[in-house]
Amino acid sequence: MLSIGEKRVVGNTLVLILVLFVSCLMCCAAAFADEYVIGGGDRVQVFVWGEPELSVPALVRPDGRISLPGAGELMAEGLTTTALQKEITTRLSALVKSPVVTVSMAEIYNSKVYIIGGGVPSGVFDLKQKTTLLQLLAGMDLTRADLAGAHIMRGEQRIDRDFGKLLHNGDMSQNFVLRHNDIIFFPALPEPYVYVLGAVSAPRALAYKDGMTVLDALLECGGFNKFAKENDTVIVRRNGGKEERIKVRARDLAEGKDLTQNALLQRGDYIIANESVF
Repeated sequence: MLSIGEKRVVGNTLVLILVLFVSCLMCCAAAFADEYVIGGGDRVQVFVWGEPELSVPALVRPDGRISLPGAGELMAEGLTTTALQKEITTRLSALVKSPVVTVSMAEIYNSKVYIIGGGVPSGVFDLKQKTTLLQLLAGMDLTRADLAGAHIMRGEQRIDRDFGKLLHNGDMSQNFVLRHNDIIFFPALPEPYVYVLGAVSAPRALAYKDGMTVLDALLECGGFNKFAKENDTVIVRRNGGKEERIKVRARDLAEGKDLTQNALLQRGDYIIANESVF
């Protein structure tokens, strides 16, 4: 038979094991706790071992603060759970000898990333779990976004990453974990279209694609009509306010006589198929 003292030691040991087990479960349930930054509206769970009256849930108010018994008012917004845990431990040290404090996320409410710029529809993305830049980009329509000019603002700090290398080449060195209040700016591409005008079957604006050529554009418009003077085709291109005219002998190109005429197009190019006088 165990003595009363021995039973007390065994009981305390079991309680300690149970506490450690629950703490591990909390950490697993919030796998990114050390990286997550607390925001207004979130709810945290504070556990102080051996002090049930100090172990309470706390709502982060709009002013970013929480109220805790024994610790008073604390600023929680902008801190990670680890940083908040250290702050609470310091506050409680005057009340409890060597306090063992654990802070976990009970509810994530106000963790958001803001998306702006002319290249994508502006909006707000909720961070319900650990989210990387790549995971965000994978779910977006970026056909009109200038990835080379895209960047992130974190407070007053500008963070530059090569969005194109990350998304198209899988360069994971450009990836990183998003945080609450990050602002991601996507400028619009200078011009999303190529315009085909004049003596073609169906003059229209074509969505620009990388590697697009004169022949590609002409074929998408149904080719020349019967009035066209094919070898008198012109590409009109504007660079820095200056206009450049590039002549294209499109008949020679179509007949395979001169493939050098198959010029690469740029965004905003105008292809003009002139008509024959006769």
